Amino acid sequence: MTKIRLYLDEDSIKNSLVVALRNAGVDVITASDANKLSCTDEEQLIWATKSDRVIYSFNTADFCRLHVLYLAEGRNHTGIVLSKQRYSVGEQLRGILGLIDAISAEDMRNQQVFLGTYIRG
Repeated sequence: MTKIRLYLDEDSIKNSLVVALRNAGVDVITASDANKLSCTDEEQLIWATKSDRVIYSFNTADFCRLHVLYLAEGRNHTGIVLSKQRYSVGEQLRGILGLIDAISAEDMRNQQVFLGTYIRG
């Protein structure tokens, strides 16, 4: 079982979260790191999938739509984690670490999950 590797789209990039994730040993890259700022959500998802990374975003509406579209068209993605912006960095960190402990990268394929599930327990 492979650990989830994360890709934070530009909506979810917060330096303190990135630093906390890296300090916790999470393999994380941002849209800025990947030179993907200003790309469309679909371009972000395509890049994450090609890079074998699970995308993390606050952009719930667009990524829910893309997830449904991918499933309907028989296309694959490496996973989508959606969160609310109102969560603190600590809550996001706790939720992401809980998710990574609970689900392998293989089990995240073609899945869409909401971080709140892992923040609450």
